[in-house]
Amino acid sequence: MEKKLNSSRGCVYNIGYHLIWCPKYRRKVLTGDVEIRLKEILLKVAAEHEWAIASLEVMPDHVHVFVKCGPTDSPNHVVSQFKGRASFELRNEFRWLKTKLPALWSRSYYCESVGNISEAAIQAYIENQKTR
Repeated sequence: MEKKLNSSRGCVYNIGYHLIWCPKYRRKVLTGDVEIRLKEILLKVAAEHEWAIASLEVMPDHVHVFVKCGPTDSPNHVVSQFKGRASFELRNEFRWLKTKLPALWSRSYYCESVGNISEAAIQAYIENQKTR
């Protein structure tokens, strides 16, 4: 598998986050036109921030995003940009979402950092530095 490294001034990086979040009360509202529009919104937000969405799947009651971003983009910032814009636009376009849910998204989310090197390999590399 080929590594895709990015760089900025003074930094070389490969940062990816697997993010998952749910609608409030885990309601199954992310279907049909809402699902299609949500995907468009998330892709637009990513492009505006120069993030790359490697994978995106919208389930009826949760969203999975694998996003590659820069070293100054915290997972909390990335999720808040996705959720904030999606909530604003979806609730304006699909008025029934406002009556069905007091807020579109639950406050919580899941985040896992994803890279090309395993946790065990990194630990072994660090532990063996003095023996080199």
